Amino acid sequence: MVAPAHAACWCRGRSRPTRPTQRVPVLSTAQAVRSACSGESVTEIIAVKPEETANGAEPTQISPETAAPSIAVKADKLYKAFGRKPHEIVKKLQVGAGRDELAHLGTAAVIDASFEVQRGEIFVVMGLSGSGKSTLIRMLNGLLEATSGTVSVGGTNITGIPAAKLRDVRRQSISMVFQHFALLPHRTVIDNVAYGLEVQGMPREKRLAKARTIIRLVGLDGWADNLPAELSGGMQQRVGLGRALAADTDVLLMDEAFSALDPLIRREMQEQLIELQAELGKTIIFITHDLNEAMFLGDRIAVMRDGRIVQIGTPEEILTDPANDYVAQFVQDVDRARVLTAGSVMEPVRSVVTVSAGPRAALRTMRDLQTSATFVLRRDRSFAGVVRDRDVLTQVKAGDGDLRSIILEATAVTADTALVDLVELAVESDLPIAVVDERNRLLGVIPRVTLLAALGNVTTGTGELPVIEPPATISMSIITETLRETAPEGVQP
Repeated sequence: MVAPAHAACWCRGRSRPTRPTQRVPVLSTAQAVRSACSGESVTEIIAVKPEETANGAEPTQISPETAAPSIAVKADKLYKAFGRKPHEIVKKLQVGAGRDELAHLGTAAVIDASFEVQRGEIFVVMGLSGSGKSTLIRMLNGLLEATSGTVSVGGTNITGIPAAKLRDVRRQSISMVFQHFALLPHRTVIDNVAYGLEVQGMPREKRLAKARTIIRLVGLDGWADNLPAELSGGMQQRVGLGRALAADTDVLLMDEAFSALDPLIRREMQEQLIELQAELGKTIIFITHDLNEAMFLGDRIAVMRDGRIVQIGTPEEILTDPANDYVAQFVQDVDRARVLTAGSVMEPVRSVVTVSAGPRAALRTMRDLQTSATFVLRRDRSFAGVVRDRDVLTQVKAGDGDLRSIILEATAVTADTALVDLVELAVESDLPIAVVDERNRLLGVIPRVTLLAALGNVTTGTGELPVIEPPATISMSIITETLRETAPEGVQP
């Protein structure tokens, strides 16, 4: 019996959930307050007077019939310009003017940014300092007003809505975690986590009970009564994350949330974020300048340069098919083994037989394909293992008609397994690695030489990985002669 080896995807030492195009969020156990964001912006948001509006325009609603339920956040042709004449800057940009030539009018921070974020997705916006990523994320929850373009959250256009309604959107739909923790120093951990619930007006006993649930989720059990000054940097960031989670909003914005942490603590927080996202099903928009962090966390990545989004794609797409020289240079030093997965490098299964076919059929298949081994499937088409040409040849000579006694157990992994986790498996066995689905059905195969080619970025002229077959270990003439000698009368070898 061959069980799939669910090696850790994304090099975390254990399985990570498969990255679907769309995930349906799981309801959080903390059906709590609709708090504002976290950190320093909380008081800023609360301080806005109800009669104030973002830009004086009336809110525009998207009907449930036209709003795609799978889309959590949508940005459409967003521009943000700072300076004396921001609207003039946008108009000139829209007719082809360059960013630098408009510097005398002001700064074009975000230029024509459009994207959709699916529910339950971790969408990473990556770029160097000054690329516009932090400005972009602040337009998504209205902390900055877009000069032009629209933002929709959960199907509702939040561009230009009254400030009081915008606060409700932040409390009910979208929370934020900043790089700097901005905890209230005179309040305990549990009171910091429950702060948004307090602002919402939730009774103390109820909000503390919900805060305790969140504290356990973020790994701070036992620290509820401590002050922020008594915590490490990583623990303080967990409090900030907990405060945002307490709101139980569908969307979580994280702006360089882990950048100030030490590398080891940073990796722990990245891992915990993935675990929390898998458990709670949140939609997360994560801002970072660190490519490795983006590749580790992101279901999809948007790469920004000089205010523009230059490419959006999965980590594998960004790595293997960069949109331009800038992106290619950006990713050239990425550890491919930690980004590429078994599904991205596996080859089609060419040599395969069923258990019932018998040794002679297996030997003929290997002879015709000139390969040293063939995969074996059970009657229900599930993966059974591998047989080698030498073992099959011996069995045919002995007149044994049953393959089952020589089937070798082979390593099987799922398509989302990172290549870094295949290296040790490939070292332990010279048999090809099978790639299977959740029903143990064979999807593809990764011979060792193909794995090495992928890790070494060996490509053909078309940019695709070469298909490398394991060569036969027995000459074709010997196999053919054996089949002829053992063939029943009237049967072609």
